[in-house]
Amino acid sequence: MDASRDPKRIVKPPMSFGKKRWTEIDKRVAVAFFVLHFLCIFAPFQMNRGALSICFALFVITGLFGITISYHRNLSHKSFKIPKWLEYSFAYCGVHAFQGDPINWVSTHRYHHQFVDTEQDPHSPIHGFWFSYITWFLYESNGSISEMIGRHRKLDNACDLEKQTFYRFIRETYVLHPIALALILYGIGGFPYFIWGTCVRTIMLLHTTYLVNSLCHMWGKQPWKTNDLSTNNWCMSFLAFGEGWHNNHHAFEYSARMGIEWWQYDPGWYVIVFLQAIGVATHVKLPSETHKKKLAKEYLKEAFL
Repeated sequence: MDASRDPKRIVKPPMSFGKKRWTEIDKRVAVAFFVLHFLCIFAPFQMNRGALSICFALFVITGLFGITISYHRNLSHKSFKIPKWLEYSFAYCGVHAFQGDPINWVSTHRYHHQFVDTEQDPHSPIHGFWFSYITWFLYESNGSISEMIGRHRKLDNACDLEKQTFYRFIRETYVLHPIALALILYGIGGFPYFIWGTCVRTIMLLHTTYLVNSLCHMWGKQPWKTNDLSTNNWCMSFLAFGEGWHNNHHAFEYSARMGIEWWQYDPGWYVIVFLQAIGVATHVKLPSETHKKKLAKEYLKEAFL
């Protein structure tokens, strides 16, 4: 691996928890995060076929359709267009992933691409694996959550969503929606459905997303010259619905397809292809051969110097 991409050479210790200023939002997020993990302890004792099935189904619905297809490829990068009713439906699936409302998720992700792998990157790996993996939103050295949101709005990097009533409504009522789903699951299947359909499923998806943010900026292959630390990690692609082809994504962030090679598993792309085939998805963006040759050629040129 190139020395410039070695995580050991770029680590800058973040501020200790004892020195950070905890806002009310920080405290609430930390408590919710802890409670969800704690409740997962009961999962082995609340296991049944129905609970496991609802966990898997909601993992796919909120992860594949909500985060991968909606929040990431459709809203953040505008890789394709779909009718508003379907756009809002997919986005609402993402709301139940418990990773934030669409405006703030998209804003943070666009901020990440704008300042990738620098001090201003919200989950920059230059502070080490654990920072980029899970503690980035709790350190004042990178801003509290409220301060981060404030910076995003100053950048106006999610104004396209801010203008839409639906997304503003979701932002103002965000926490009510996952709570409502949790209550519905409890009403249908009792404690097992709540534990597996809410707690286990949410934690699984959160950690999958966090691993893409961290692992795919530290370990893996880098076939494209992107001037950042992004890598392709095949293991994460299986866990994260194709999101693990992260160097591909940073090379061609506008692309609806992340698994560029035919053998690169990318369920998100398969769904988009289906939507395009039935005439629902339009303006599907893909990297041009010229763009691919340019980045590959530059990468190979540098490798032989």
